[in-house]
Amino acid sequence: MRTGIIGLAGSGKTTLFRILTRGRVAQSGGKHSAVHVGVAQVPDERVDKLAELYQPKKITYTSMEYLDVAALAGESGRDSAFLVQLREVDALVHVVRAFDNPSNPPPGGKLDPRRDAETLDLDLVLYDLEQVSRRVERLEKDLKKKKDPRQEQELVLLGRCREALEAERALREVEFSAEEEKILAGFQFLSRRPMIYALNLNDDEAGDLAGAAKRHGLESLESKPGTALVSLCGKVEAELAELPQAEAAELMQAYGLSESGSDRLIRTTYELLGWISFLTAGEPECRAWTIRRGMTAAEAAGAIHSDIQRGFIKAEIVDWKDLLAAGSWASARDAGKLRLEGRDYVVQDGDVILFRHSG
Repeated sequence: MRTGIIGLAGSGKTTLFRILTRGRVAQSGGKHSAVHVGVAQVPDERVDKLAELYQPKKITYTSMEYLDVAALAGESGRDSAFLVQLREVDALVHVVRAFDNPSNPPPGGKLDPRRDAETLDLDLVLYDLEQVSRRVERLEKDLKKKKDPRQEQELVLLGRCREALEAERALREVEFSAEEEKILAGFQFLSRRPMIYALNLNDDEAGDLAGAAKRHGLESLESKPGTALVSLCGKVEAELAELPQAEAAELMQAYGLSESGSDRLIRTTYELLGWISFLTAGEPECRAWTIRRGMTAAEAAGAIHSDIQRGFIKAEIVDWKDLLAAGSWASARDAGKLRLEGRDYVVQDGDVILFRHSG
């Protein structure tokens, strides 16, 4: 799971990146295409509670990789050296500045979150438009030499894409068939990536995060296809990241927060991309495994190991809350809460699974 963090200079994107990854950062790329890569542990209370029950030797949370690309601004934002590194991410987090800082004034000297959001969005659209135009030009040349039904189909599809992009419309807002999706997958268009806008606010707005999008004129972004918006206060989040758990909980309470912004951002990413987690639990290890919503028991087994998928026989499944209430796997079975499912069972978020397999 890879998520790219983008934003204009001074938006606070690198601060957010360091909060998410707890400063565990490695740098790669040259001077003009620097990208920081870090791994964030995905918080999961279900793993915590199962660990309290089993007291395992090992606790393993699922993780998410974040890429922090050099700040984009003006023409540099349309340079492929800055954007090509984002082509393999599953989603984008666009950090939009909505906080004051006299020592680091915003672009143009005026705070304008909507302008900033639209500026970077346009960079992604123009980058994709350039890729589409190049491919269309090549297809048209090839089709003059020799007719090819597949190339003709691709040309028609890319024509639709170009029409949307020329209208400054992101490709995530365009509906495609399953067959068209397969054709487009190879292009790795950036404006097709699901987008989460992270609205970075002043501290005094922490008490009313729900109304932040409307206050800053960004409410229209929340209703767009493949898009979500998370409001947070970067300075508050930085403080929380430095504190022990108990002190962080007290600070969140003081600000009227029930959940940290970084946790909400990760949860929103899961929801937007259709990811869920199933669990395995026992004395050796309690662990969360992330899969795509709709995957079968056999496919979920493959997330653990391909041998388990190949030798799949049955899956013993119990909801994590039922397992906690029962107190043990055997008690859950005696209470009728445990189910035996076949390979085509569709895994649900929070399922605790024991796979029976051969070999």
